[in-house]
Amino acid sequence: MKKIGIFTSGGDAPGMNANIRAVVRYALLKGIEVVGIEDGYSGMIEGRFVKLSRAATANIISLGGTILLTSRCKAFHSVGGRAAAADRLKQEGIEGLVACGGDGTFHGAHALWTEHGIPVVGTPGTIDNDLWGTDWTIGYDTAINTAAWAIDRIRDTALSHGRVFIIEVMGRHAGFIAMDVGIACGAEYIAVPETVSNIDLLYKKILEQGKNKRTIIIVGEGDEIGGASVFKTILKEQFDVDSHVTILGHIQRGGSPTVRDRVLATRLGVAAVDALINGKSDIMIGLTNKEISYTKFEETWARRKSLRDDIIFISETL
Repeated sequence: MKKIGIFTSGGDAPGMNANIRAVVRYALLKGIEVVGIEDGYSGMIEGRFVKLSRAATANIISLGGTILLTSRCKAFHSVGGRAAAADRLKQEGIEGLVACGGDGTFHGAHALWTEHGIPVVGTPGTIDNDLWGTDWTIGYDTAINTAAWAIDRIRDTALSHGRVFIIEVMGRHAGFIAMDVGIACGAEYIAVPETVSNIDLLYKKILEQGKNKRTIIIVGEGDEIGGASVFKTILKEQFDVDSHVTILGHIQRGGSPTVRDRVLATRLGVAAVDALINGKSDIMIGLTNKEISYTKFEETWARRKSLRDDIIFISETL
């Protein structure tokens, strides 16, 4: 293999640049040319390719976001769009790809392999930590630390004014962020998609806080009841409890990656290049029990990664 491409797709995640850096530098060490594909699958269809050198990846390991840019490409959902992308790759002489992203990215990568025989290896770049086949995803550690930093400051106001604060964090389909930051920040109640929310229990916990009702409630955006604003409305209508809503939003996706995310992204990037060299394809490189692991793309979305029972127990007990 003489020439490979790398791209980032879907939502950005802190550590994607560290992943790009590792892929480029290790591949060059192995005598492989590396081409960056800008704007994910959109850039692939349009032929937006840029040769990446060692110098091009200097000083990017600490940067959030992705220097290759990212997007969600509707055109790639069609057979014709994927065929156009494959043609561009072949014209460029790209023999294999490293795709950094989440399940949507891996769906596309799987299609490139099955429909056009282009070898693709994925690295899990998503703050949600919801991909089967890896204990940690690139960006997750940064996201939970960013959220915890924000929630600690909101708690100061909650304590000072005796208020109920409902804080919404990201996680459309998984509650990993909500659960970790909820426990870490001492939330009285944590609502996540994996459990059934109990409004009566929530009200009881608010009452237990005493007259001033100083309470922090964490809501994952994918909870079955709804987001933080829905919880606020229910508490007011059913129990006449006033509350304040903070939606952390995209602040969780930005910022300089933590050391854990930088090291994780680097390990996975090196392993991805090795996998392509060794003829592997249609797989995600993950980290399981601190060791590099390989999971078929289809399994990463077909199998559901669950919250640990002991973590749920702790959140409900404390």
